[in-house]
Amino acid sequence: MKRFMLLLAVMAITLLPLSAVAQGGIRVTGGGTGTFSADLDGDGDIDGSQFGMGVTIRADGSAQGHFLCLMAGRSDILGLPIMAVQGQVTEGSDNGDGSVTFSGSGTVNLGNGQIFTSVPFTVTVTPGDPEVGTLQLTVIGAFDDVPGDTVTGNGNYDLPIETVSSGRIEIH
Repeated sequence: MKRFMLLLAVMAITLLPLSAVAQGGIRVTGGGTGTFSADLDGDGDIDGSQFGMGVTIRADGSAQGHFLCLMAGRSDILGLPIMAVQGQVTEGSDNGDGSVTFSGSGTVNLGNGQIFTSVPFTVTVTPGDPEVGTLQLTVIGAFDDVPGDTVTGNGNYDLPIETVSSGRIEIH
């Protein structure tokens, strides 16, 4: 009997994400590297990032999961040793065009001793393998009008669309 109850508990935990999908939920998963196909900060390097995400969006627009975008080492930006945006996802939606947008709040680490907390962010992704999948990150309320910002004057850091270079993004 204990074995049976344990099996039921494991099955329930395993099927939780699937039940969210069956009830109109969406799962967004992926990781890899991306490229902006441009030198955003004028240092002579084509900029990009390493990224990872695991998000479940419920039919009511609430969401849970995590997002990470790291620009460091081979993908530096703005002359910073690190620019990392990572945080918990709390909302999301299906855009009806094959893309999904999710948002939340987290930390921004500039690698120079500056770490900002409780910073809102929004990410829009399209599924796909290299040269097909895309992501676009906006950091809300910070870094407006610094190199790479595509919409100046709105108080946000709106990065351009980034294309997957390695890895993939999946929307189920």
